[in-house]
Amino acid sequence: MGPVTAVETNRAVEAVWRIEAARLIAGLAGLVRDVGLAEELAQDALVAALEQWPREGVPRKPGAWLMTVAKRRAVDLIRRQERYARKLAELGRSLEDEQEPPGVEEIEDDLLRLVFTACHPVLSTEARVALTLRVLGGLSTDEIARAFLTPEPTVAQRIVRAKRTLAARRVPFEVPAGAELAERLPPVLEVIYLIFNEGYSATAGDDWMRPALCEEALRLGRVLTGLMPQEPEVFGLVALMEIQASRAAARVDPSGEPILLLEQNRARWDRLLIHRGLAALKRAEELGDGSGPYTLQAAIAACHARALTAAETDWERIADLYARLAALSGSPVVELNRAVALSMAYGPEVGLELVDQLAAEPALRRYHLLPGVRGDLLFKLGRRGEARTEFERAAALTRNGRERAVMERRAASCG
Repeated sequence: MGPVTAVETNRAVEAVWRIEAARLIAGLAGLVRDVGLAEELAQDALVAALEQWPREGVPRKPGAWLMTVAKRRAVDLIRRQERYARKLAELGRSLEDEQEPPGVEEIEDDLLRLVFTACHPVLSTEARVALTLRVLGGLSTDEIARAFLTPEPTVAQRIVRAKRTLAARRVPFEVPAGAELAERLPPVLEVIYLIFNEGYSATAGDDWMRPALCEEALRLGRVLTGLMPQEPEVFGLVALMEIQASRAAARVDPSGEPILLLEQNRARWDRLLIHRGLAALKRAEELGDGSGPYTLQAAIAACHARALTAAETDWERIADLYARLAALSGSPVVELNRAVALSMAYGPEVGLELVDQLAAEPALRRYHLLPGVRGDLLFKLGRRGEARTEFERAAALTRNGRERAVMERRAASCG
């Protein structure tokens, strides 16, 4: 391919980086056994591409080109550090066939190792999320900061500290096995779902949704199903995200205002995503007993997806699924959701009884949806003055501007 313009080169490099970043960093981390160093080497290769591709053209195998350059930088680095002679020999052998990309199985093994390393429990939850988006998603520090409405220096510091912690604690670049795998998989799934949730229902700012984060979480989840095809909860998580993502177009009006679930035009739900989600749920239930937390949440989402209208929703089954989920998790947030389902199945007074029991929960003290749900139930029972107070409290607690406006309108509607 001949020379290209600087603009075309930047676009090509950006596209290649999005596709190849995770594989590149994973492959390098498998060689140097250091995620921080692997990312630095990958960034060096990226800079080399920006310098050389405008003059020489985009190579036929850009991913292999980046890997070759990065491996050469690794060799140069290790040559300057003589005590790593053994690693130098390993890297030198890997360069014998420079332009040939690694085999599919090798790439998948390295990717899975990178997933478990980036989500290692020695890191804080915030650090795991930032590092995962950086090394597996290929997002820049600025992109991560904008997505989470966090100052860029804060995100950069989290990533640097995460890489230093992994190196200082000598976290092995490997996939855990046996009992350790069962312990380490939930934090991986938690990180992916946290990313999805921040995109699906933004906790702060003026946007109801941030679709780019949803898409990135879905991509990571789908990759994980390919890497771990026998893990039911991996499929349960993907099923949950696919079905929830199917509602995206119906969740906001043309001006960006939120539309609540029962008021959405279900004809606008994405049937392809629903089909994929139901297929993933079926696979999760085939692999396990359907009792995992993500599989249970996916089953709840499936009840909504299968109902062509809000009136057809099987609220009794949803309440039962939430009861099973609450018994598993002990989460007061799950119990609050169960209260909503009970109110829809058996009447608002039944739901309100459970909500009032949850009022003393410390974890829900600053949770805006507790007064939001209570206000809705009081409104249905005709207790308008009490409902107004609850909606005003919910508006004061939420950090999302769109959600605040919804609660303020609900308060005004109480008269």
